[in-house]
Amino acid sequence: MLSRIFIQNFALIQTLEINLHTGLQVITGETGAGKSIILGALRLILGERADVKSIQNSDTKSIVEAEFSISDHFKSFFDENDLDFDSQTVIRREILPTGKSRAFVNDVPVTLDTLKKLSEKLIDIHSQFETSSLLEEEYQFRMIDGLSKNKSLILDYQAEFQTYKALLKELETYKKQLLDGNKEHDYRTFLLDELDAAELDELDLEELQDQLSRQENADAITENLALIFNKTDQEETGLLDSMLDIKNRLYKIGGLSHEFTIYHQRFEGNFLEFKDFLFDLQNEAEKIENDPQIIFNLTAKLNIINALLLKHHVNSIAELREIRDQIRGEQTGFAELEDWIIDREKQIAISAESLEKMAGDLSQNRKKSVPGFIKKTEKLLKQLGLEKARLEVELTDLPSFSNFGKEKIELLFQANAGFPLKPIHTAISGGERSRVMLSIKKLMAENAELPTLILDEIDTGVSGKVAEEMGNVMKEMAENMQLIIITHLAQVAAKGNNNYKVIKKEVAGKTQSDVISLNEEEKLQEIAQLLSGAQITEAAVSQAKELMK
Repeated sequence: MLSRIFIQNFALIQTLEINLHTGLQVITGETGAGKSIILGALRLILGERADVKSIQNSDTKSIVEAEFSISDHFKSFFDENDLDFDSQTVIRREILPTGKSRAFVNDVPVTLDTLKKLSEKLIDIHSQFETSSLLEEEYQFRMIDGLSKNKSLILDYQAEFQTYKALLKELETYKKQLLDGNKEHDYRTFLLDELDAAELDELDLEELQDQLSRQENADAITENLALIFNKTDQEETGLLDSMLDIKNRLYKIGGLSHEFTIYHQRFEGNFLEFKDFLFDLQNEAEKIENDPQIIFNLTAKLNIINALLLKHHVNSIAELREIRDQIRGEQTGFAELEDWIIDREKQIAISAESLEKMAGDLSQNRKKSVPGFIKKTEKLLKQLGLEKARLEVELTDLPSFSNFGKEKIELLFQANAGFPLKPIHTAISGGERSRVMLSIKKLMAENAELPTLILDEIDTGVSGKVAEEMGNVMKEMAENMQLIIITHLAQVAAKGNNNYKVIKKEVAGKTQSDVISLNEEEKLQEIAQLLSGAQITEAAVSQAKELMK
């Protein structure tokens, strides 16, 4: 339960502290006294966005604290989120003058997401302006599922549904990629075939150019080589014969003077190297042939490479290899894409089968609980003055999955006898809406694990006997839970186990809101004032005493 509220430097509140108890906690106060400010502060505990404009004194931070008495039932949440568990847990929000806000659970900093998940388990605030939620499909499903014991099942279903939607999205993305890829597949395949045909791995561009130049200039090369061989091999006057004669003479001189032996050895080495050089040159000369077909083939090969370099805007064979390997990888990825599509389709089929089973169980549980829901709600509505009211829950199958199963829900209502049931949003008035919402809240409270419920003027638009019965319903609700209500009705305020009043006062020239706990006499006076207005009459006091009995 919510045991304490502390607010500092927030809107009209300088410092405010309320200690709350079990049972029915009633808060009253004049319009504009600051009741909505307290609720606004509590909504920060629920993780709503902080507004720097709410800070009263812009020089210091604003603080909102809510202390809860909780059971070991919540310990698993604290363990999962690495928080310190305490049976007296304090949730705090701080708004800094800069506009930034911070959240804490038992003085441990937490994200707003963690704060929301925890606070939603501890408190539910329902405002008079939120009765429109009754008309929303999500609320209607929550209402029926709460009564159907579907809480665990609907969470499992929705988790699987999120997986299912993610798989569908992935499948759509892959199919689009495949479709886009198909448009370029043939062209990319052509480019790859073209690059593969060029046999780039074993290719050297400079060597290819040299081979072509050698073939194209074979005659000139042969002619010059022939002249060289003629100069070296001619008898008596040839270069080899002359060098041989020089070698022999150096040998003779070396025999006469040891110093010339070194020159002979040097010349002999060069002579042998020159002979090897001529031998290699002759071998190369024998390989040279002037073949037009070879020239044609080499020219064609070089033209292909130059065309590829120009087409792909690169300057080397190595870059062409990179482009070829990239396209090959893309083509491989293209095949993998088809495998991914098949895999996702299989996963979607498995997920859909699981969803189908869970959706069927959800629907079956809902249909079983609907008669009991209608019976209990109509009984409460009669108690609240809608004796002829009829209610129906219409569950209709859907062709595809939604966040709540495979069906849609519609609440049908009629407050008067002799008229057909209509969708509740077209058949319900403001006063009727408050009473229907209170009836449903009571049924939900009986089946929910919600320790604290705050109802903000849910009794708006009713009076007299109906107001009395609304008070009785709230009193019954508070027997099994902590119920905090904000009301202007004396009949409801009289039912409180503890009563509080929000007041406005002037401090140092500034208007401030505060809350005070009422004793029995003060409670009597407050109820009398609710009955008679500013001037409390004896009749009002007498009637207040009767209500308090």
